[in-house]
Amino acid sequence: MPMIDVYAPADLFPADADAALGNELAFAVLRAEGHYEDPINAFFTENTAAFIHRMPVVSTAAYAVDRAVRVQIVTPPGSLNREGQRQITREATEIVAKFAGDPQLAKRTWVIITEAAEGGWGLAGTAFGLEEFGALAAQAAAARAAAGK
Repeated sequence: MPMIDVYAPADLFPADADAALGNELAFAVLRAEGHYEDPINAFFTENTAAFIHRMPVVSTAAYAVDRAVRVQIVTPPGSLNREGQRQITREATEIVAKFAGDPQLAKRTWVIITEAAEGGWGLAGTAFGLEEFGALAAQAAAARAAAGK
């Protein structure tokens, strides 16, 4: 159930790309977390969101106006292992470069992965932590077992 924020120059992606960009990034994170099931649990898909922020200016120390992208992914505690971190960093970078139509953008794409503190992931008025996520996982496993999967 990650939250994804993409910060990029306003004109970097095609005008109609935001929904598809967000959707591809959301599924990439779900794959990296290991929640890419068939069918995917609606709880995860309905609560994994991407926010595309088109910035009037992106600056770096080298250039007052630069073509750089920041992808910040905030995940619940313990949802990404080290391989998952590598996977989402690679995939998010590839997705951003593809949508921008610029393979060189990979060199100027930062992916920042932040893990929420225990109890620091709120949804529907509940501060989720390991206990609450464990209960959700148990419910999902029971539903898969009932469905014969």
